Amino acid sequence: MFEALGNRLTGVFDKLRRRGALSDADVQEALREVRIALLEADVALPVVKDLVNRVRDRAVGQEVIRSVSPAQQVIKIVNDALVEALGGGEGDDGKRGIDLNAPSPLPILMVGLQGSGKTTTSGKIALRLRVRDRKKVLLASLDVHRPAAQLQLQQLADRAEVTCLPIVMGQRPLEIAARAMDVARRELFDVVILDTAGRLSIDAELMAEVAAVKAFAKPHETLLVVDAMTGQDAVQTARAFNEQVGVTGIVMTRVDGDARGGAALSMRAVTGAPIKLLGAGEKLDALEDFHPDRIANRILGMGDIVSLVERAAETIDQAEAEKLAKKMQKGSFDLEDYAQQIKQIGKMGSLSGILGMLPGIGKMKAQIENANLDQSMLKRQSAIISSMTMKERRKPDLIKASRKKRIAAGSGTTVQEVNRLLKQFDDMSDMMKRMNKMGQKGMMRGGLASLMPGLGNKRPF
Repeated sequence: MFEALGNRLTGVFDKLRRRGALSDADVQEALREVRIALLEADVALPVVKDLVNRVRDRAVGQEVIRSVSPAQQVIKIVNDALVEALGGGEGDDGKRGIDLNAPSPLPILMVGLQGSGKTTTSGKIALRLRVRDRKKVLLASLDVHRPAAQLQLQQLADRAEVTCLPIVMGQRPLEIAARAMDVARRELFDVVILDTAGRLSIDAELMAEVAAVKAFAKPHETLLVVDAMTGQDAVQTARAFNEQVGVTGIVMTRVDGDARGGAALSMRAVTGAPIKLLGAGEKLDALEDFHPDRIANRILGMGDIVSLVERAAETIDQAEAEKLAKKMQKGSFDLEDYAQQIKQIGKMGSLSGILGMLPGIGKMKAQIENANLDQSMLKRQSAIISSMTMKERRKPDLIKASRKKRIAAGSGTTVQEVNRLLKQFDDMSDMMKRMNKMGQKGMMRGGLASLMPGLGNKRPF
């Protein structure tokens, strides 16, 4: 998300840095380009005007022109304005995610249009509450319109290892909500997630149904799920639901597929409700808190190391990581360990998403794409290593022409891909040897690079 906007703004600020001292005219020209970049990113026009005016009020004047680093001062002002537009800044209490500060059973009402990812998001939230917050969660589908919607939620509940309200054919949404709250009280559930029906478009029937359920259940959180890929349509959907039903927070889905990100920058301004969660991918654990300051940093090419570390802490097996680190230090790292490392990285999500959290990575975009960094590459490399014998994994030097043909045939790849993998492994091994000579500090500096199979000599960090 925000890839196009980030690249455009990076170009604007690079021009400012090259000029050294800035005049009012320089700042005005930069603001004009910022305005165009925001509009191209599909940010709502009123939001663009407000953001640019805020930046102009702070940037035009002696404070910037006389500062030691004028360009950096402008970037700081734009960063602060973006944080405010995204819902942070002054008055931000720092609370992210779902508010659980209410008596049990706490109802959460999920609303949104059909196809926004509402049911999948309900499953993701259930998993998150069970694992991270140690809550006993009950899922209940109130969707009696879409075929198999209740069965879909049941399957998601099984995957998340939470309870789903049994299906009773013929019941209406209000009856299901009443039964869910009754079961939750009797069986001591902490949270009840009520997944309401969606429609292909906003209509009076949909709003009346949602409003009736909300009036009965009195949810502590009413979360609107919107698809980031729909751009300004998502903003209009948010406005309509907020005006007619009232929402306490927004969950944006498919943020990994939207390079513009204008909807996110517009949401807070048009609804007053904060974006609470981001969904990126179909996996049940692909859900993260929305942090305005971190998102602003990503937009301006400053990376998001905090989120990267948090994701690593949640997904990487600590014991396995320590074992790999010791083998690296001893220089006994082999292809079996390399395969384990690929598996660990795969748990963290898409490589483009991981790299997008690293400062300055936007400038390396073309280079990264040339390196063909994606999940399919990791899977193919894993397949290649799986087709090797244990002896070959531990002693890669044994792998000559005939063995390469056998490995390629067994993994459904080509000899060229096998050669590429072996070359990348050799590059990594050489890098580890150099880092060992540099001591612990060298290991720390090269740690991120060693985690990225596939970059080889092209690593950007």
